[in-house]
Amino acid sequence: MAEKTTVPLLDLKAQYATIRDEIAEAMEEVIESQWFIMGPNVKSLEDDIASYCNTKFAIGCASGTDAILLALMAIGIEPGDEVICPSYTFFATGGCIHRLGAKPVFADIDPVTYNMDPASVREAASKCKRLKAIMPVHLFGQAVDMDAMLKLGEELNVPIIEDAAQAIGTEDSQGIRTGSRGTVGCFSFFPSKNLGAFGDGGICTMNDERLAGLIGILRVHGGKPKYYHKIVGVNSRLDALQAAILRVKLKYLDSWTAGRQENAAAYDRIFAEAGAATSATPLHEGGFPLRTPQPASRPARHIYNQYVIRVPAAIRDELRDELKDRGVGTEVYYPVPLHLQECFAYLGHSRGDLPHSEQAADQTIALPIYPELTDEQINHVARTVVSFVGSRNPAAV
Repeated sequence: MAEKTTVPLLDLKAQYATIRDEIAEAMEEVIESQWFIMGPNVKSLEDDIASYCNTKFAIGCASGTDAILLALMAIGIEPGDEVICPSYTFFATGGCIHRLGAKPVFADIDPVTYNMDPASVREAASKCKRLKAIMPVHLFGQAVDMDAMLKLGEELNVPIIEDAAQAIGTEDSQGIRTGSRGTVGCFSFFPSKNLGAFGDGGICTMNDERLAGLIGILRVHGGKPKYYHKIVGVNSRLDALQAAILRVKLKYLDSWTAGRQENAAAYDRIFAEAGAATSATPLHEGGFPLRTPQPASRPARHIYNQYVIRVPAAIRDELRDELKDRGVGTEVYYPVPLHLQECFAYLGHSRGDLPHSEQAADQTIALPIYPELTDEQINHVARTVVSFVGSRNPAAV
């Protein structure tokens, strides 16, 4: 009997096996030094990330969520202020705004890229009375339309905070790295990210020396010098062990990204041969009921933090069950958009307010895309999807 092919959504052990000795050496150096908080490894990582993202400064912190929180604190977000962000995103985007007593103002997405739609941002801004920032999210590893966002920021006289948690190394339509054009870029080193730590970690990037200094103070309770506080900050320091691990991994990031891009291209080919179109063609236009990610046009660079397909809502969960039965891991990013989350009910939203966000939540599935996937695994995933979708002809598309 043939052994069953299994494909986890992410296999971190496969990556670790290739760099085990280097990681052990880096960790041992930190352990021998007994310098676990801040210190030379954190400073070196900050310099490395700033260079990689083409910014003047980078300030490490304890998580991607804290990177967003620190950025918002640094630009002076206060209770009653308004910040525009997408509804279709990880919770931290809106949660950090709320945590500071400000109001998240949710905008809809472009259904082709899943990134925040500039037209929806403009509409949302027209209803704001205390707009203080716009926070686009570079979702799934593809850059938002930064030209349009920066233009809006200039017109409305508000800063652009880039939530780039899923987009380290992503490049926009101008070929410019994410996190380098906005006022602050916010990155996550959560283990599942393209550049993942052995736990939580995050970093802020910026070109403004004053902001870099302020975020550096805010992450240590607002104290400078130590034990002297003119402002109140938070405890959000990046561990030296995590920094040492990330410095090893950063050397391989571009090759891992290339592997993800190759795997995405392989999926694209198999799905296209079955009749699938890209997300540029809405499902309601018919044809084979499967949509693949719209590839980024040069000089843009999609790093495929996720590879997200779209199928009719009527079969989405059944397809996930079929893939699970066939040993394939999947995830839904994200099943409930923020404007429909119970904790944000006070904002008064209802279903139908942001239709593209709601459709994406109902129709999308993320497939395994990590660079260590074998051809056999890719074929197994893709053929399972094609076979199941092809066998169904749901009335409701």
